[in-house]
Amino acid sequence: MQTFSLQPESSKPVSNPNFIRELNEQQRKAATHVNGPLLIVAGAGSGKTRVLTYRIAYLLQQHHALPKQILALTFTNKAAREMQDRIKKLIGDQASGLWMGTFHSIFSKILRFEAEKIGFSSNFSIYDTSDSENAIKLILKETGFDPKEIKPRTIHRKISDAKNQLILPDDYKARFINSTLDDITAQIYQIYQVRLEQANSMDFDDLLIKPIKLFSEHPDTLEKYQDKFRYILIDEYQDTNHAQYKVTSMLSKKYQNLCVVGDDAQSIYSFRGADISNILNFKSDYENAVEIPLEQNYRSTKFILQCADSIIKRNQKQIQKTLWTDNAQGDTITLLENFDERDEANRVVQTIKDLSLRQGYQYNDFAVLYRTNYQSRVFEEALRRKNIPYQLVGGLSFYQRKEVKDVLAYLTLLVNPEDEQALLRIINEPSRGIGNKTLNEILKKARKEKRSVWNIIKNVESADLYKPAKARIGEFTKMIDSARAQLKSGAKLTTVTKQMLEKSGYVRVLVEENSAQSLTRRDNVLELQNAIAYYEQNTKNANLASFLQDISLITDTDKYDENIPAVTLMTAHASKGLEFPSVFIVGLEENLFPMGGRNGEEADIEEERRLFYVAITRAQKHLYFSYAKMRFKFGEEQRQARSRFLDEVDPGVVRMETGATITQNRQNDGNRDNKPNGYSIEYDWQSPIRSKKPGNAGNSYVYEYDEDPFTVGTHVIHPTFGAGKIVQRSGADKDTRVVVFFKNRGQKTLMLRAAGLRVV
Repeated sequence: MQTFSLQPESSKPVSNPNFIRELNEQQRKAATHVNGPLLIVAGAGSGKTRVLTYRIAYLLQQHHALPKQILALTFTNKAAREMQDRIKKLIGDQASGLWMGTFHSIFSKILRFEAEKIGFSSNFSIYDTSDSENAIKLILKETGFDPKEIKPRTIHRKISDAKNQLILPDDYKARFINSTLDDITAQIYQIYQVRLEQANSMDFDDLLIKPIKLFSEHPDTLEKYQDKFRYILIDEYQDTNHAQYKVTSMLSKKYQNLCVVGDDAQSIYSFRGADISNILNFKSDYENAVEIPLEQNYRSTKFILQCADSIIKRNQKQIQKTLWTDNAQGDTITLLENFDERDEANRVVQTIKDLSLRQGYQYNDFAVLYRTNYQSRVFEEALRRKNIPYQLVGGLSFYQRKEVKDVLAYLTLLVNPEDEQALLRIINEPSRGIGNKTLNEILKKARKEKRSVWNIIKNVESADLYKPAKARIGEFTKMIDSARAQLKSGAKLTTVTKQMLEKSGYVRVLVEENSAQSLTRRDNVLELQNAIAYYEQNTKNANLASFLQDISLITDTDKYDENIPAVTLMTAHASKGLEFPSVFIVGLEENLFPMGGRNGEEADIEEERRLFYVAITRAQKHLYFSYAKMRFKFGEEQRQARSRFLDEVDPGVVRMETGATITQNRQNDGNRDNKPNGYSIEYDWQSPIRSKKPGNAGNSYVYEYDEDPFTVGTHVIHPTFGAGKIVQRSGADKDTRVVVFFKNRGQKTLMLRAAGLRVV
């Protein structure tokens, strides 16, 4: 194995850098292990980011490498920025020049330098998911398939899976003709890849597989980058797919200084190609690899760690480790059992409000984690009713809004006019009289002559098209060419963007429509201009291509802002890498969490269990589990079975809402049948908050509610009829009547003041 030293004769390494002494023994071993393959198995909350940053700082301060010779790969821009900031605080300007960022951003940067070697120009476009699906939709139509029957999203997912496994179009055709859908995918995949190349564009997956093509076909280029990146570090190695595994193994082969940090127990992305075997097989893949476990947790209480350990130890595929902590024992985990999803949302939100009042928590100390995005709706409604601010992570991104995508398409054409998807998106947006018939004729001509759409419309006079349409197309190309010329002459991005939007009439149309929706869209366009101005003012050598690349590589987690004073709503997947004082894991029901199998495939229960483990270990002090006995699905209410994971947790650390632990409640199972209405002692249905005031007669009381809870849709309990839902309400004050549909007794009309109803 080759080693090297960059230590100048006049410089000596610091024998014991002060910052290294801040680490615990295992962290210190990992940070100061210099040469050879290194696997750092970093359990949840064990300080993996700290170890990575200290390791890089150590390599630099000890003169083992120059900043430009260290490559650090992460999965989010946020993680890269955090690491870079920490390194600068440790060693100052010595950290300048590091190659640090996400896989996609780093390899897109390399491809910009080397694009011509694989048939692209350096101004290639990057297709996001919606761009790829739109391209596939167009191909489906052109090949005679109905996109309503053969979903572009399904085809794109299959193509993406193939690319992540390094299966190219010809290989796919040979290996996967097992069904009609595979046959269609093979056909579409072949055309899709040709279209990308014609449009001088790459999709997200290409950013990982094109470097492999580059390095395989040009060994001299591979050796250049091997010599450049003497030390390679990879964060979250358990999330790497086969393409990421392959390209990093190629880069690290010469010097073998590959350090990977990860936790097999947090491998939760197989649905997007992540391969847990990459971390499980690291020591067999790299001869003489050293493994250093980080097992001390600095984040969570003992009870939370005990709960997490009781779950993850049930998995068979794992690297053995046991997390421990010096933190306090803490509170037991609370289990909330609910009538339905609305009840679940109301009770979670009320608990958040109570905790913030009693213990002084800020709203950004709370996170509600769920398995799928659609679950957020009822929590959003409940939070709005209580006037509690929240931020939704994973909703529609600002940069995915139609009007923003439109403007970005205009800007993309200024950099890469061959980008077919950008061109088709805005050639008639806003309407300029270039209809679908004209566009179809242009597309047919482009396909027949194997020319780009831009090439066709630039030479529109020779096309057999309606004369007025030719004139309008000519005006459009003239506008784009004029803006491109402005950019080349050194005009500011903000100036070019503003003038192009004025000439196109895009903002004017939104203003003239003068609806609430159009004005909101106008404001979003103006906000995009603000983003461009900020980028231009704060970026050295700012250019439009770099801005568009940065936008295209933004992830959901990058949009999360921990400083906003708001409750965080996100999926368990999106929460990885984050931490909160109080966490609510909701929807713990079979076929929801764990999620059932999809598309005829069996559910991967071990990965679902790892996802539950990730969600648990986001919590620092307070952890709540929650599930509903009923849930609306497909327009009707269905009975739910509670998640098997609730039966797998250590029963001694989870208490029911009554305050008893699960163990204590199991001991009382024999008494449950004696309770009224079939509800067990673990239920503590919360009555609405009310204040009593003396009434006019004797010792009677008038109940005054801060807010009237008996609205249509509210779930209630009646002392005789049991559980039901208010479906109608009429009258006022003493004469208020409600119509309630009871599950076991049908519909009843009741006088509210005498009914004895309680809100569930």
